[in-house]
Parts: sequence; structure tokens; C-alpha cells
Amino acid sequence: MAEPLSASARRAADAVDGTRAITDLSRLVRTPSVTGNERAVQDLVADLLTEIGCRVERVETDPAVFARTDPDWPGEEMARSDLPVVFARLGRPGGRRILLVGHTDVVPVGTPDSWTFDPWGAEVRAGQLYGRGSCDMKGGDASILAALRALVVSGVADRFEGELLAVFVPSEEDGGQGMLAAIRAGATGEMAVITEPTDMDVVIAHAGAIVFRLTVPGRAAHASMRREGVSALSNLEHLVHALETDETVRNTAETDPLMTALGLPYPTIIGIVRGGEWASTVMDEVVADGRYGVALGESWQDAEIRLRACIAAAADAHPFLREHRPTIELVGGRFSSARVPADHPLPLSLGAVVEATLGRRPAFLGEPYGADMRLLVNEGRTPTVIFGPGHIAKAHSADESVPVDDVVACARVLAAWVAELLSPGRGNERRITTAVASSAPPTPTE
Repeated sequence: MAEPLSASARRAADAVDGTRAITDLSRLVRTPSVTGNERAVQDLVADLLTEIGCRVERVETDPAVFARTDPDWPGEEMARSDLPVVFARLGRPGGRRILLVGHTDVVPVGTPDSWTFDPWGAEVRAGQLYGRGSCDMKGGDASILAALRALVVSGVADRFEGELLAVFVPSEEDGGQGMLAAIRAGATGEMAVITEPTDMDVVIAHAGAIVFRLTVPGRAAHASMRREGVSALSNLEHLVHALETDETVRNTAETDPLMTALGLPYPTIIGIVRGGEWASTVMDEVVADGRYGVALGESWQDAEIRLRACIAAAADAHPFLREHRPTIELVGGRFSSARVPADHPLPLSLGAVVEATLGRRPAFLGEPYGADMRLLVNEGRTPTVIFGPGHIAKAHSADESVPVDDVVACARVLAAWVAELLSPGRGNERRITTAVASSAPPTPTE
């Protein structure tokens, strides 16, 4: 039986304006913001936050300088000239600080003909709002905006004992520069929720990934004399087989139920292959870009060591590559893993509020993808979970969509959870945490 919400939490949840939440979401989706070009959507977010009554701040970081000077710079996959971050504050500084976090960048649309709906149209059909970024993660951004609005309209924010900091960042999709820039500007706190799509469950752990470029040599020869050459493509096949074996070994070694429940928590793929200049010439070089999974408990640096060791051992076992070494470099995002214990007050309190607000207990999950959570946990020393509307299977897809009811429900949970933590008296948190500590929401089992 869920512990009932406090009066202030119930008042905040009931003040969520669902119609306005979907209006804001529509405006966000209709403002294109492919990674590297987020200025327009960040301007819109700042305007909406100002209208709500938040204290709004803009943080500007030079990405070129950032890449050269910050030792924890997380890589990039898209060129950019700016890195606009938006902060919004409610309450008062000096006490505890709670963070609600969202990213506003989206991946490219892809082939337009693969879409049934206008990728920037924000059309609502059968309870789903369609458009690029609707699920990942402008639906979650709209939930944050609606929760902030409810906390202000209900008057609950006027009595906060502490501070709510909402953070909207660019560049999540290609590594997380925006989140790290926000952290360096002070976006840390006692707890944080990122509203990425989780189907309204609570993600307490995630794996990571690094993007690599493998340059594989061969020896050119005329096609009619191919035995005089050495195909770089065949050499790549040898290395891919080694990566496949390494993938099996790493995934078989995992024993944590959060990750084994995923089946293949640490996948490796080759996504791009380039090589050859003439159909009648044996390839003398192939360049392949790929993704290498980072295991739970590993940093991206740990994974890089494993990856390099795998390629080196495979080259040692090959008669040509032993003398003509392949090279490997990191060329994209660098996502470490992260986790928060299942018995930490953050997932316990959030899970209890989900149950009290929505009438169902969320599962505590692990995920195979990288996320900004790891930057808040590892660099910001801020316990963080992921909880938001929509299913990850819809992210990055044609006809991407998010259930409008989930956007509103997420806003109600966020408003109630923040009210429980920041309203007068720390007893609210102790009450809801103690009530579920002995019967926490389920985690996956083997």
C-alpha cells in the first residue's frame, strides 16, 4: 500500500495543466534542434521558464576551448560553434538542492520518406504526439516545464526549504558536453532526475559506450593478380571476428541482474565502413567506425584499454597485421557507466511518489545505453536516476512519438516528488522513504 502524498505534494500534482503541457511540447517539437544547432529551442525554453516565474540563467561555454581544457571532456560527433545551457531556479539557495534535467537536442530526421508524419509537425493522433524528439526527449522536457508551472501556480514553491534547479542542456546525443558544461557552472545537488524516456519506470543503472575508428591496412594489387595483394577488407573481417568474440566474453562475464536481464547489455558493432578506390584493385586500406559497449562499473577509459587490447591481440595472431599494425582512435562520444543503489533515498522516494500518484509501482531497471546520468554521478557527485515519458524503442525512429498522457503523468509525479522533498520539514522524505524501504520496487532477475 503506497504511503499517501502530503498535502503540499497532492496540491502540486493536482495543479499540473495537461493541456498547457502538450501545447509546450508541441512548440518544442516544432522548433528543430538537431545536435549542434540548439540555440532556437534553448531560447524558447528560456522564454517559457521566464513566463512560469522561474529565475532564469544562461550559461555559455566555448566548445573549442572546452574540448582543449577540460580533462573530463566527453567527446563529440557533431561540429558546433556554441554550447547554450539554460538554468531555472525556484525556492531559495543555501539549503538542499534538487535537480530536474533534460536535453533539448535531437538526432537528425533521416530519410523523410520513411516518416508517415511531418517530423516537425507535432501532430497528435490516438493519444500519441509525433515528431522528431517527441520521445527523446522533448516529452520529458515538457514534463519538467509542467511540473515547474504547477509548483508555482499551487503556491508550493513559495514555501520551499531549499532550491529546485531545472537544467536544460544541448549536446547529449553526441557525448554530453552540455551536461558537463552545466556541471562546471554549478549544476550539482543532493539528488537529480533526468526525464529521458523510461516508460515511467526508474532507471538506476546504465552501461556506456565509446565510438572508435579502426584503420586497417592491406597491400594493393591488380585484381587479376589478387594473390599478390592483401585485402584490407579481409583483414577487417579478422578484426571483426575478434570483436565478436570479445563481445561474447564480456557479456557472459556479467552477473548483475540489472544488466543480465537485458540479454546483451554491452554490444559492439561496426556501423560505417569506407575503403577502396577502384573495383579492380585489392583494397590497401579500410576505415571502419564502430561502437564498443562500456560495462557497468567501468569508465570509458577502462573500456578503451579493453578495446585496444582486443585489437592488438588479434593483430598479433595475424601474419600480415603482425607486421602492419591497424590503428584505433576514439572519434565520438565517451560514455562511462553509472549507477545508484536500489536502496538509496532517491529511487526509493521517487518510486513511492510514482505509486502514490499513479497507482502502480515502477520497476528499478538497468539500461544498455549511455546517458548524461553518468556525468552527474561521476563528475557532479550527484545521485541521479532516469524517469520519464515514452519508450526508448521510439527514440531515434521514424514516426517517433510519445504518449501525451504519460507526459502529463510524469509532470504530476515530478511536481509531487519535489514538493515532498522541499516543502517545510524533512519528515516528508523520511516518511515516504521509510514506507517503501522494506518493500522496494522490483528489479530484474535472472
